[in-house]
Order: sequence, then C-alpha cells, then structure tokens
Amino acid sequence: MLFRRYPSSVLRLGLIVLSCGFSTAAQAQFQQPPAIPPSVNRPPEQSRIDTASSERLQSTQDPAQRLPGIISGTVVDQTGSAIAGAEIKLIREAPPSRTVSTSEDGQFSLLNIEPGTFQLTITSPGFAALNVSGILHPGETYTVPRIALIVAAASTEMRVTPASIDIAQDEIKVEEQQRVFGVIPNFYVSYVTNAAPLTPRQKFQLAWKTSIDPVSFGVNAVVAGVEQAQNNFGGYGQGAKGYAERYGAAYGNFVLSTYLGSAILPSILKQDPRYFYKGTGSKRSRILNALAQSVICKGDNGHWQANYSGLMGGLAASGISNIYYAPRDRDGVGFTFENTLIGIGTTAATNLLQEFLIRKLTQSRPGRQVSKPDDTASKMSLLPIHPGN
Repeated sequence: MLFRRYPSSVLRLGLIVLSCGFSTAAQAQFQQPPAIPPSVNRPPEQSRIDTASSERLQSTQDPAQRLPGIISGTVVDQTGSAIAGAEIKLIREAPPSRTVSTSEDGQFSLLNIEPGTFQLTITSPGFAALNVSGILHPGETYTVPRIALIVAAASTEMRVTPASIDIAQDEIKVEEQQRVFGVIPNFYVSYVTNAAPLTPRQKFQLAWKTSIDPVSFGVNAVVAGVEQAQNNFGGYGQGAKGYAERYGAAYGNFVLSTYLGSAILPSILKQDPRYFYKGTGSKRSRILNALAQSVICKGDNGHWQANYSGLMGGLAASGISNIYYAPRDRDGVGFTFENTLIGIGTTAATNLLQEFLIRKLTQSRPGRQVSKPDDTASKMSLLPIHPGN
C-alpha cells in the first residue's frame, strides 16, 4: 500500500537501505581479524562450537531455504464431479491471504507461495465450506488430497402471516367493543382503509351481535312508545296489546333491515356492509367520501361498486313489513320507494356524522383500548335507521 501511494519515496528508501547494507558488509570484510592459522592449537570443544555456528549461519543464509512453492488440488462434489468456480482462499499470517477459483475441471493452483504452514478455505454456492491445512516446504509443489464438498443443509425461511379470515375475525372482536359514549353499539364502521374482507359467517356474526344487543331492544322499545303516544299505526290500537304489537313491528323492521342489508345480500353479492372512515385529506374530499358511501360500497374484492345490498335490502325489508302491519297501515309501492330514498338521505347524514363527529365520541368498554384511525383494525357503526319507522 505504501509503494502504491509513494513509489518514488519507497524506491529511494530502498536504495539507501541497500547502500547501508553493502557499506556495512564491506566494513565487516575489511575489519575482519586475521584467520587463526590452522597450526594454532585450540581446544576440541571450541572447534566443535565454531563448526556448528558456521553450519547454522550457512543454513540461514542458504537461498534454497526461502524458495517459494506451489499449492494445487482438485475440488469435486460427493459424486466425484468437478466443481467449477469454487473459491479457494489461502489464509496465512504473512504474507497477506490470496484467493483463486477452480477451473472447469475443478483444479486450482496457488503459485509463488512462501514456505511454511498454511490453511485453505474452500467455498462454493450450495455446498458447505471446508478448511484444509498443511505445511509447504521450500520449492515444493504441494498437492492437496482431492477435496470433496458436501451439499449444505437446506435452510427454509418461513414467513408466517395470518390468514385474511383470521385478520377479519380479530377486527370484528374490536368492532364489537366500540360504542358511542361507551353505550350505543357502533359496529359497522371500519377505521382501517385496507380492512380484511368479511366472510359470510362474519357478516352474519355482526348482524346477530347487533340484533341481540341490549341497546337495540331498548331503542326499539322507545320507538314503539313514541309511536303509541302519537297513535301511529292506529290499526294496532292502544293499551298493552297495541304497544306490544308496535314493539314487535319496530323490532321486526330492525332485524329484517339488519340481516337483509348487512348479512344476507352482502354475502350473496360479495359486498362489505361497513362504512369506511377516511379521516384524512381535505374537508371537501371527506364530505364527498361520506356522501358517496350512501350509494356505493366496497366489494369483498376491495373495489368500489354500487351498494346493491343496502338499496335492495331496504326495499325488501319495507315490502316484507307489510305482512305484519294492519291493512290500513300498509305502505303502497310508491310509499315504499319514497321511504327508500329517505333512507339513502338518512344514511348520507349518518355517514357525515361518522366522518366528523362520532369518531370522537366512540369509547371502548373497560379494559379495551380506544381505536385510532391508523391503529389496528377497528370497526364501528351506528344502529341502522330503517325507513318506515
């Protein structure tokens, strides 16, 4: 790295070092004391020591001891077939590591390798890595025994995501806890834009939960009381019998509208009976969203479409109600369609309240968190308002 960045400086430094080395060697040669004549008697032990030191000096200075060698070998799989492109990495403390790849026949060669111990790491995609070690002697061509790689153990990454039906069921559990002022059930509004579609079973579950809620019984009881006080549907008469018949008719309308418009027809036509809260964007866009959802709905496929379920459900409920009303109180065909149009307007007004007010008034039962527009699935709606009551 130093030579790459400062080549001229390194060369000059090398020349200075070499010059100093030659100068030192010359001085040592000229200043070497005269050799002791062979005739001079020396102790035998001293002669042996001098001889051994001379041999060690000669061995360390022998260029043959520093000759580089070659490491070669062949990489195959468990069947003996050559593995081309396998990576062979030579790992040593010094000099730095080197890497080569096997050829088409699985062979590799590492040239000009300094003598000493070494370690090879062999890797190839789809195979387990393998380490091989050895000792390279000066000038040796070291042939590594055939290297057989084994197939790596298969690792399967599994990402488990809840099924749509499970997500929808969790969302329904939250819906069933949402109440205006903590009292009035508010089940049919989704505060999650991409809420999971409901299965037919889940649509009936919501309808059943709404129809048997204590507040539903109480609201219809009040409606029947007001009708009796105003002598609406006079064919029922007054007294306890008249009140009971008015209550039965009011509750019957409620259940019919809920099941036809929010369970039976949505299941057949694959439509979602809930209102989808927008909550973001300009006030104009939110108003248009609320008004539009009085006549359109989201299909189970996630696409917006005409709300045939709600429109047909209102008409059917109004028509069926004529069966249990007194003959003089039954609606004509024109009045039935008029009530349906009134129902659309009422739904639009309710949607506006949902978009701008009811969200702020909705609370949870004790122990449940209040849902937020961008939080986990939360569904809410007011009790349906039925034409003709």
